[in-house]
Amino acid sequence: MRMFRIFSIFTLIALFLSSCNTTGQFEEINPVAQVSVPRVEQMPDLPVPFKIIDFNQLAKDYDALVYDANQTGKYWPLIWKDNSRKNFDQETYGIYTAMGDARQGIENYDGIFHESLAGIGSVLGASLVGIDKSNQNGENYAGMLKNYFNSETKWNIMMNNTCPEVAQLGGGYARDWWYDVYPNVMFYAVADFYPEEKDFETILRSVANQFYLADSSLNGNYAWSFFDYSTMQPTKNWICTQQDAAAGHAFVLYSAYQKFGDPKYLKGAKSALESLLNQNENYFYEILMPFGAYIAARMNAEQGTDYDFTNILNWTFDGTSVCREGWGVLVDKWNGYDVSGIVGSTVDHGGFGFLMNTCDAMWPLVPMVRYDQRYAKSIGKWMLNAANASRLFYPYEIPDEHQTIPEEKVFTKGVIAYEGLIKKAHYPQYENIGPPVAIGDGMHWNEKNPKASQFSVYGSGHVGIAGAIISGTNIENILQLDLLATDFYKAKAFPSYLFYNPNPGARKVTISVGPDKVKVYDAIQRAFISNGSSDDFTFNMEKENAAVLVFVPEKAKIEVRDGKLYADDVVIDYRYEL
Repeated sequence: MRMFRIFSIFTLIALFLSSCNTTGQFEEINPVAQVSVPRVEQMPDLPVPFKIIDFNQLAKDYDALVYDANQTGKYWPLIWKDNSRKNFDQETYGIYTAMGDARQGIENYDGIFHESLAGIGSVLGASLVGIDKSNQNGENYAGMLKNYFNSETKWNIMMNNTCPEVAQLGGGYARDWWYDVYPNVMFYAVADFYPEEKDFETILRSVANQFYLADSSLNGNYAWSFFDYSTMQPTKNWICTQQDAAAGHAFVLYSAYQKFGDPKYLKGAKSALESLLNQNENYFYEILMPFGAYIAARMNAEQGTDYDFTNILNWTFDGTSVCREGWGVLVDKWNGYDVSGIVGSTVDHGGFGFLMNTCDAMWPLVPMVRYDQRYAKSIGKWMLNAANASRLFYPYEIPDEHQTIPEEKVFTKGVIAYEGLIKKAHYPQYENIGPPVAIGDGMHWNEKNPKASQFSVYGSGHVGIAGAIISGTNIENILQLDLLATDFYKAKAFPSYLFYNPNPGARKVTISVGPDKVKVYDAIQRAFISNGSSDDFTFNMEKENAAVLVFVPEKAKIEVRDGKLYADDVVIDYRYEL
């Protein structure tokens, strides 16, 4: 590695001298010091038993089966048409929340009750792995999502249901703030794939305006259980306060600023984020907290702010929420199985992690490293643990003796996972199953729900997030993590990846950089480790170390401006310091 380092310094100087348009001055600078996330440090370097499944193919298989109305078999198909024309005068569709969910389907509530967590989440997951959901077998599933835009309620934002009143009857809707914020976070991501989709821009504007007005009304106080976006009034109820809703507001408003350029959205994003940064206690509720860390890192990089988001990042992992006791990231080994890295309750029946929450936490935390590579090692180590443990949600990846209903796994067709993993089952009939226990909460939602409702259709639809981010290398336990896959509304960027070596010794890692010659820049070493490579490229990784590699066109002109390193006016290092 030292030889690469010396070579790269002279390469960078040579590039500087050869370019008459280059400005700035290159000096040898130290590698970026890594900042530890304490809870990640407690995770195993090499989790066992170890296996990384093909999440990308799994997401494609899920989409092919779940979006096929001609599937047959018990509990199938999992999709139906909804012609109630709520909010938009068009036919839409529903996806079951759980297999056999007695509240749903065309025969229940006229097919109106379905959740955007399933619909928007699965369209996002599929889009991330390259499926065009605006033109699939003659259907525009992306466009059908518009019916979740609640104009009839006058909220004028995306919501978890097309008709909240019917959802309340079905037991699927509560005045629970994250349910109202997160569909908008997901929809903003989906809309980045379909910028020409009819009415999307109008909806995005409306959502951003409503969130801006809400933040203005809240005036820095997010200590509420939910918010009425029609009256712009917050309320407290039996659900604890959800201060991390501010992170969702910040994500949406900053995305709106990137898309539309309206400075009021940047102002609102800063206001929402600062309200979260000003918290003295951890109020991580469901999924929104890590989006605050991502937006803080990104605004520091792009807007020149100096937000210290250490607390937000640590709160995401710590399991110290004063709102939802124990909510965070699990660090544990159950009966010989490492379950570290999955997201959920660290205390409920010894620990209870969820597939959807784990995948959705990957979305903001992995691209965060692109804007602040100080956290590369911690995020790389967490992702290795999370990816390894996430396979255990799937009934064909965990032994039958650790499942509540292994006799029914055939109905999942290999693409539907259990909703959660728990240390000690919270249903009496399963209390003798040894940990980890693959289980789900579907039977809690409705007394008529069958055992199969423990299989989570909605959560499984989010696996495309993992599928877009995670790929392998020639070393089984060194993952290649795509830093751009879930970095929405970004400026032009060159391919960028995070690697982490968990092994006790150095490894030579081989990856593909494509057919065109590229310079390979390591944003942690702050150096080019290759000045002209194509196809397969091999680099050395020291033990328990991380690399953030950017593939830069071979002839790109390199320059330093305002503490950033550019290649042909594209930032390749936001923290390049002389």
